[in-house]
Amino acid sequence: MQARIVRAISSERQLEEVLVDFWFNHFNVFSGKGQTRVYLTEYERDAIRPYVLGNFRDMLGAVAESPAMLFYLDNFQNVDPKAAQRQADEQLARQRQAAARGRGAARAPTEEQMQRMQQQRNRGLNENYARELMELHTIGVDAGYTQNDVVAVARAFTGWTITQPRDGGTFQFNAAIHDNDPKVVLGATIKAGGKRDGEAVLDLLATHPSTAKFLAAKLARRLVSDEPPASVVERAARVFLETKGDLREMTRSIITSPEFFSAEARRAKVKTPLEFVASAVRASSAAVNNPQQLVQALRTLGMPLYGAQPPTGWGDTAMDWVNTGALLGRLNFAVQLASGQLRGVRVTVRDLAADTSEASRNALVENLLLGTVSDATRDTLAKAESPQQLLALTLGSPEFQRR
Repeated sequence: MQARIVRAISSERQLEEVLVDFWFNHFNVFSGKGQTRVYLTEYERDAIRPYVLGNFRDMLGAVAESPAMLFYLDNFQNVDPKAAQRQADEQLARQRQAAARGRGAARAPTEEQMQRMQQQRNRGLNENYARELMELHTIGVDAGYTQNDVVAVARAFTGWTITQPRDGGTFQFNAAIHDNDPKVVLGATIKAGGKRDGEAVLDLLATHPSTAKFLAAKLARRLVSDEPPASVVERAARVFLETKGDLREMTRSIITSPEFFSAEARRAKVKTPLEFVASAVRASSAAVNNPQQLVQALRTLGMPLYGAQPPTGWGDTAMDWVNTGALLGRLNFAVQLASGQLRGVRVTVRDLAADTSEASRNALVENLLLGTVSDATRDTLAKAESPQQLLALTLGSPEFQRR
């Protein structure tokens, strides 16, 4: 958590940090679910960061094999029901044969052992990952897939599991619990067999036109506005398909577009709490010796790092973050930052505002708010009684809440 906030503040590759935040949120996992937190560091490092300006299919595959995602969406428990029953029956038969032959201390299975074997026999398909793979990771909920497609995708990913899942294990494909029968996904027949079944599904979904449109709309919503123009979405989707999922080129098509630089897109997006905290620390030139207070501040502001519980991740529109309580929380953080109340984070206020004069106010408006503010904001800043309060009011202003 500390590393994430430090990178957000200090990295010289700010676009990359924005994209890491976007794609982690797109492939969200929740640190509070069981052992998921054990795998979080390697998940962001190995499955997200290397691919944010790379190829979408490569990222999709890395995520699918990540123990963090396998645990979070339960695919490590996804088993072919026939294989589960066969394994349980074979184990029971072996125990009974050993008991019948009187080998050593072998006995007939106890009631507790019988219950465990029955649970193993009852294991079967887990559709969680299959459903989210289509609904949230690729083609989107409106792409027209059916429950039969969900079941077929779940069957394709049987056997994608974790060695020692509760002890920091790694990805493993277990052929013994995989369903090798043919599957039909979105009208396409998958009969590659073994691990290649899941790979074929990922190939299909990564190149689907609905995936291009879904990802383009979501990325444009993050980078341009809550309701991005159809033109920028269509252009980005076309680039995605033409380049076979090149995320660098899709991103380039958005951030070099006329829509991105339009007057309508200027300050169209409200900062998330992470963006607000990072930008406030950066704008105030704060020296961060201990980022833990900033991690705690994000919890207070309602966006704990790695703390989004649903697979949808955090919301990315104004309605997700703008309300009276949230804005008050941001102003309180600005006060704490400007007044030196955050242990390990130091701001030299006098370097930003020597006093509360009009000259100091104008300098802050120019440097922190890009020179454009409302009359109401100027009136509020004029009421500041100290340089610390002036800085806090500037960071808490409506204009600073937008990017």
